[in-house]
Amino acid sequence: MSNLQISLAVLGVVLLTLIVAYNSWSARRNGPKRAEPVEESADPQRHEPGMNTVGHGADLTKYQSEPVLGDFGQAIPGTDPVQMPESGGRFAEADAELARLVAREAHEEAQRQEALLQDASDVNEPEGEVTAQRTDAAIAAVTGQAAPAPKPVKADPVEPVLTAESLSVSIPPASSVERRGHLDELIDAITPITVAQMVPGEVALQAQPSTRRAGNKPFAIEGMNQDSKQWEPLQAGQRYLGFQAGVQLANRTGSLNEIEFSEFVTKIQRFADALGAMVDVPNMLNEVSRGRELDQFASEHDAQLSFMLRARQASWSAGYVQQNAQRLGFVTTPMPGRMLLQSPIHGLPPVLVLSYDPQAAMGDDLDQSVVREFLLSLDVAQVPRGQQPFVRLRQVAEQLCQTMDGVLCDQNGYLLPVSALDPIQHDLELLYDKLDSRELSAGSLLARRLFS
Repeated sequence: MSNLQISLAVLGVVLLTLIVAYNSWSARRNGPKRAEPVEESADPQRHEPGMNTVGHGADLTKYQSEPVLGDFGQAIPGTDPVQMPESGGRFAEADAELARLVAREAHEEAQRQEALLQDASDVNEPEGEVTAQRTDAAIAAVTGQAAPAPKPVKADPVEPVLTAESLSVSIPPASSVERRGHLDELIDAITPITVAQMVPGEVALQAQPSTRRAGNKPFAIEGMNQDSKQWEPLQAGQRYLGFQAGVQLANRTGSLNEIEFSEFVTKIQRFADALGAMVDVPNMLNEVSRGRELDQFASEHDAQLSFMLRARQASWSAGYVQQNAQRLGFVTTPMPGRMLLQSPIHGLPPVLVLSYDPQAAMGDDLDQSVVREFLLSLDVAQVPRGQQPFVRLRQVAEQLCQTMDGVLCDQNGYLLPVSALDPIQHDLELLYDKLDSRELSAGSLLARRLFS
């Protein structure tokens, strides 16, 4: 081969290598960002072979440490030193070390038992004598030497007694929302139901309708508890002096109409007939008018904010989105592609909702599922004002944009500057004030029912 042919061959190999390298780099650059592997926490203690004592007496794993020359056979505080065998080599030294650790464990267990015994009963025997006896017995059990039997300790058994104080500490009090009635004249059309005599809760539960909806509006039945004289949901084992039923005047599906009100009256009349009670039905036109007025107010003050985060360059994988969201406190839900930032108050709706493509979330390999964008949503009326949900939304969006190399957009995909969020926050403060003036504060039970 001539020099020209050799040069062309070398040049072709180099060019082919460059093409392969560029394709690999381009695929890696344009591929979806994957979740970082979770690193296992390193154990600072060494796990020596043969020291697993699970199911074989005392747990010695917490004493596993780097051996130091000359520490075999050292005395344990409060005990006699364990004598090492004079022969046997490294096996004898290991046996002696094991005996020392068992003696230490027995000594500590004896001290714990002694402390519990002194708290439970009035023992006049000095602590040092009891501890020494227990320690001698523990060492004797390890070394095979006989030990004097400890003196019996006379202690009266203490039987735990269930008192009202212990119950008040162990059982948290119910929230005010659970203690008071669920119905409210502000958003419900309430119908009184008068009974001639007291009605057991079991009878009322059997007579109530099987469904709790009249069209698209929920309704509920409450009873006046004979003991507490408070309205409460029907419960077995209670006795009720009277009942009231209420249907919600409006929700996000619209206001209460005549057909829904008639269905509500029909179901309540059947309930009253089963109990031999009388129903005082309010004027239908008046309640329907109230529902329209309430629906008008709710429509003008209902705010649901959604912001989109889009990938700036390389797309993301579903696992990458989940990993970064979980670092900020989001949790996954049974619904694919939906994550929640839970409220710090138990029982309240989530503060924020993160949603992305459900098909990507249901993929076999989350690192291969491509996600180009996802939404951050806030339901203003469902979250209390004191939790500052919009401030939290801005913080989460800013952190995710920085860590994931994304940009903030509105729900239509147009870029949204940071300065555009300040007027939104000002408008939300005015909205909160209007809801408070109507006794429908954001995050309250009435607001959550109305804006649902």
